[in-house]
Amino acid sequence: MSPEDAIVEKRARERKDALVRGVTSIQEMREAIRCAARDLPTISAVPRIGTLDAAAFCKRAAEGLPFVVTGLVNRWPLSILTPQTLRDRFGELHVRARVGDYVNTAFAPDRAMQDMSLLAYLDLVADNTQDLPPYLGNLELRELNRLCYWPAYLKKMGPPRFWLGPSGTVTPLHCDYDDNIFAQIWGAKRIFLSPPHHDEFLYPREANAVLFGSPFNPEAPDFEKFPLARQAAMIECIMQPGELLYVPAGWYHQVRALTFSLSANRWARALPLALSGDASLKAG
Repeated sequence: MSPEDAIVEKRARERKDALVRGVTSIQEMREAIRCAARDLPTISAVPRIGTLDAAAFCKRAAEGLPFVVTGLVNRWPLSILTPQTLRDRFGELHVRARVGDYVNTAFAPDRAMQDMSLLAYLDLVADNTQDLPPYLGNLELRELNRLCYWPAYLKKMGPPRFWLGPSGTVTPLHCDYDDNIFAQIWGAKRIFLSPPHHDEFLYPREANAVLFGSPFNPEAPDFEKFPLARQAAMIECIMQPGELLYVPAGWYHQVRALTFSLSANRWARALPLALSGDASLKAG
């Protein structure tokens, strides 16, 4: 593909992304998110609150800050199952595992993947001794989703995506320019969060119009290589089983499993809640 053709294709994708979200421009939406974030109060911890109805959730989310909802995910039938259940009931499911150095190639189109059954994956990681174990990430597993009761918090939610793996599996620092609800079903995960306007300190790299990665690792910071990252706020949040995290659009986050873990998330495909009062962004 020629550079000119690549530019045409990229612009077409961005127009489609904007149409899906009902906004005039993805670039203008990104800029508005970063601009609004500059007025956010500084937080040092992610608050935990009890179960919310949809109206209360949207009101809180419109503030533009992350928070954890408790007392919801632990009611899902999937929450009470066990890894052995995966073997017994779902072992034949087809899955695609991230293998090799999937951190440094996280947002590359040619990331190494391996197809296998869920049972084969569970056997593989049971015997694994690597520091970076293979990871099942961003998979649409409808059989598991039948055992989940997602709250109607976000408009135009995309399909649920599942994340399964042992301790040490990780998704490196990145941001999605879509609102996100993240359910921790089994196990614990450590999540680092940084506000949208701190991207100027995080050396962002565009994967696509709504996804940007960062080479900075908040768990092992290299300030000689990334000196600006000293100025980036990093908020640590340990997600426990049964909790639901709201990640506002544009917030950078890095996720590491501390134990064998099953998570699921859904992205909105609509104007982010923090921008709901900005009529200029809405497509006519």
